[in-house]
Amino acid sequence: MEITLNHTIVPAYNNVVSAKFYEAIFGFKFVKEWGHFAVVTVNSTLTLDFQTKKDFSSLHYAFKVTDEQFDLIFNRLQKAHIKYGSEPYDLENNAINHKYAGRGVYFKDPNGHVLEIITADYIID
Repeated sequence: MEITLNHTIVPAYNNVVSAKFYEAIFGFKFVKEWGHFAVVTVNSTLTLDFQTKKDFSSLHYAFKVTDEQFDLIFNRLQKAHIKYGSEPYDLENNAINHKYAGRGVYFKDPNGHVLEIITADYIID
């Protein structure tokens, strides 16, 4: 059996606000508040469990998407006036990258986590 990631805890200043952000931008499903988590379904095997915390470090989450999903998410970013960039060190250049014959873009969520959407896997030699 292939090992899959089942869930991961994402620190947030407000778990519900964060869950709804991911629902609105990515099209994920905000399932419910469960204990001190706000649970979002990413796909059939993965949930993001947002947990409210006061202090935490910014993290990076990368999502591989189809070209169609990229277009939908990118359009939502633009409609929401969310700053984006082509590199993790340049999050506001309003450009996308075309690495590995695909497309990619970086942006921040309300907690300062750096999010990335890519249409092609990185080639790691």
